[in-house]
Parts: sequence; structure tokens; C-alpha cells
Amino acid sequence: MSNDGLVPDWPAPPRVRAFTTTRQGGVSPAPYASLNLGGHVGDAPQAVAANRTQVVRQLGLPGMPLWLNQVHGITIVDAAHAAPGCAADASFTREPGVVCAVLTADCLPLLLCDKAGRAVAAVHAGWRGLAAGVIEATLAAMQVPPEDLMVWLGPAIGPRAFEVGSEVREAFTSHDPAAAAAFHPSPAGRWLADIYQLARLRLARQGVMAVYGGERCTYTEAQYFYSYRREGVTGRMASLIWME
Repeated sequence: MSNDGLVPDWPAPPRVRAFTTTRQGGVSPAPYASLNLGGHVGDAPQAVAANRTQVVRQLGLPGMPLWLNQVHGITIVDAAHAAPGCAADASFTREPGVVCAVLTADCLPLLLCDKAGRAVAAVHAGWRGLAAGVIEATLAAMQVPPEDLMVWLGPAIGPRAFEVGSEVREAFTSHDPAAAAAFHPSPAGRWLADIYQLARLRLARQGVMAVYGGERCTYTEAQYFYSYRREGVTGRMASLIWME
């Protein structure tokens, strides 16, 4: 990983491009220092606009990404036809030159593509969206056989830092008892949740087995990543995917 961001380590087709930004290299002042791409966190609009323009230029994007108004739900939109700022937590496209994007600062970003390089998607999965079925809704919208898909799990809060209450564990285990394996008792009498494992379980139940990434921790790697749980008022990274 460079200071500028992460390129997924996955066997995607050459025409599929994907990237996750870090917090470094932008113009935003503290507490958003410095490459904040979220327009909803209190940062100066001109700083966010400058950071977004910088990302487009540095990555050679074919256009401005479709920035979503993420609401921890399961609405999926076609990025080629949706309006900027629409309320959704994932977007997909089958058209080259259209950039799908999600913003995160502890929640799990998922990037998806098919092995033929004909469809891509970006998903924002906090625990609420994950439990509600945002992955399943995205797969349904993409209409790609699960055995033809691959997924990269971007930086999220790690399994030793994501402490939750029993209601979170119940939200997953009531849907799938196997999800209990992703929760371990915390010293405070609550639960430590592995959001990466929870996502892998959901993907596997849908037949998606080609899953990559899932090693980083936004909470502990403060040099590189924003973390809402660590900082409260903070910026957002972007996970982006498009086809050339």
C-alpha cells in the first residue's frame, strides 16, 4: 500500500480498475486531515470538492464517481442512471466509464466484479446494512451467477476493535446460527465482532467463494485510515471501481 491508497490484490480482468483511498494527501484541516471525501461530516465544502477533484485526476478516472447518500439500508442503484446524492448503499454498472463509489470510516466497503469484466459494484456495509441484506440485494441487482463473481473486502474496523452489544449478535445469529463464530466475548462483557467473517458468511451462502482482502483495521491503523469509532468527528475514505 502506498500513502495514496490501496489497489485490491485480486485477479480481476484488466479492464476492471479498483482503488481505496487513505486519509493522506488531501487539503482538509484537522479533524478531517487530510484527504476527506465525505461531504456530510462537517468539513468545508470547498476542501471536499478539492479532494474529490484530486482523486479523479490522480487516478485518471473517466468521470466524477457517483457519490451516494448512504443510509445503512439495502437500496442498490444503477450508477449509470442514478442521480448524485441519491439515498442508497451500493451501486453497480455494466457500462464502461462509470465509477461506482462508497464512503467509509469503519464500515466495510465491498468491491465486486464478474470474471468477464462486464459488471462491477461498490457496497457500503455497516453492521445494520449487512444484517439487513445489502450484499444479497447487490448480487440480485448485478444478475451475475455467483460462481462468476469475485469480491474484495476493503479496510474496515478489525475483529479485535469492533465491540458490540448482544443485539448486534442476535441480528446475525437469528438469520444464520453459523454467524455465532464471528463473535467472541469482550473483556467488558459485550462482544467483539468480525465484520469480515460476517460478510464472507453472507457471500458464501449466496455461492460467492472468490473473496479477497479483509486484512486491515481502520480503528488501529490511525496513520492511514479514518475511524468514526476512534475519532467521532472525522473524514471518510472512498472505495472506487469502474471499467475502462
